[in-house]
Amino acid sequence: MLATAVEYQPLLHKRSGSRLPTNKLFCAVCAVGIGGAFQYGYNLSIINASTTHVHKFINETWYTRYNSQLDEDLLTLIWSIIVSAFTVGGLLGTFIGGHAAVKIGRKQALLMNNAVAILAALFMGIAQPSGFFELLILGRFLIGLNAGVGMCVQPLYLGEIAPRKIRGLTSVGINIFLTTGILTGQIVGLREVLGGENSWSLLLSSCAIPALIQLLTLPCFPESPRYLLIEKKDEYRCQKALKSFYGSNHFQMEMEDIQKESRALNGEKQKKILELFFDQSVKWQLITIIVTNIGQQLSGINAIYFYAEYVFKKTGIPTENIPYVTLGTGVCECITAMTCGLLIDRVGRRVLIIGGYSLMAFFCIILTVSLTFQESYPWVPYFSMAAVLTFILSFGLGPGGVTNTLTAELFTQSARTGAYMIGGCVNWTSFFIIGMVFPFIVNGLNQYCFLFFFVECCVIASFIYLIVPETKNKSFLDIKEDFQKLNYGHSYISSQQKEDNIEEEPI
Repeated sequence: MLATAVEYQPLLHKRSGSRLPTNKLFCAVCAVGIGGAFQYGYNLSIINASTTHVHKFINETWYTRYNSQLDEDLLTLIWSIIVSAFTVGGLLGTFIGGHAAVKIGRKQALLMNNAVAILAALFMGIAQPSGFFELLILGRFLIGLNAGVGMCVQPLYLGEIAPRKIRGLTSVGINIFLTTGILTGQIVGLREVLGGENSWSLLLSSCAIPALIQLLTLPCFPESPRYLLIEKKDEYRCQKALKSFYGSNHFQMEMEDIQKESRALNGEKQKKILELFFDQSVKWQLITIIVTNIGQQLSGINAIYFYAEYVFKKTGIPTENIPYVTLGTGVCECITAMTCGLLIDRVGRRVLIIGGYSLMAFFCIILTVSLTFQESYPWVPYFSMAAVLTFILSFGLGPGGVTNTLTAELFTQSARTGAYMIGGCVNWTSFFIIGMVFPFIVNGLNQYCFLFFFVECCVIASFIYLIVPETKNKSFLDIKEDFQKLNYGHSYISSQQKEDNIEEEPI
């Protein structure tokens, strides 16, 4: 993250040549990220480290209660419920977060969300001492609810406080915190830290720490300026918030941009989810976020993590050392998230996401071949390990980093909250479905499952190439204008030509 912080500075210059202060903006990104994407990634990661210990705890609890051994299938079912409760909570949290962001504001929604994380930590922390594994289900549901709210409201807030020239970098900050959370969870989950048999309940309840940090730091920063002016009609607080972020000498350009969008919306109210589906003016923007969110989950990244342990074992790495090698995948994700942040406002969104999907499609073929001949030659497992790490790098550079940025940029204020709710719903649903179906895909197709992911990556890359315009350095109104030609077709082009002819007629 230090590299990203340094990169903020040269990216932000006013046209006059003076430098725009970014220290407070960067601190705000950190305060929001620690309780949002970091919390989400951290809780995705720590549950893996505690799997064996939770299984043992459930078995012991069952025997104590009923004086009989727990059936293996029932144990698997209970564990599946514990894991899937996170996804169900996340899906519900997306809708709660969207409504809360409109009713009480982005900042207040994030602050109140931390109470849910602390409550979840309490339930998971007392599950083992009390002998109730059901509390783990409740705790995972609540921390999923927290993640759903955070992953809906955090990108809303960040997308609205960021100046145009680094909007991409700020939005990619979500992925930087997410991957940092995953890596932190992998480290904390090591048996030498909190991943041991006697400390796993403390590991699961450690999710309270990011929540407490956000409760202490986020109150130092103002509400989203766009929310204050466009939705609350409070120009004074909007101006005050912009001055807080950019300084008294640099806020005017962003203020004018927000005022221009406010005039264009002309008091338009927040659109509900169903209204967006029937709104011709956002037809292709909505299709884009649905396709890209589905593509992110079905891109094959889950298959990569499934096969990573198998590939690492085949290279001769002892089983007990696999968790340390797996840290390499977490480091890869962090590096690519930061690299994506440095590149996105320079090379653009299209280059990164199309390039990412294209590279992933290529490595799907490579992995299919290398896993097929895994036993044939001694060097093939090392080749497969390199392909696994490169696939992860490609994902972080493209789909992992850019998808959230597109959702933030393709909609104006009145549609943005609803769009995030739809995107979040699609993402969490896809996450749940791939979690349920993926084991059957692997069992049925083995390494040939990567051929399915190859096709999916090619389709998503082609869709973005043909449909999605570049959004770099454009205002939200400019991006909306780019999509109108797709949304209305020839009728829009004809109306624009008539307007141009009227303007050219002499008086």
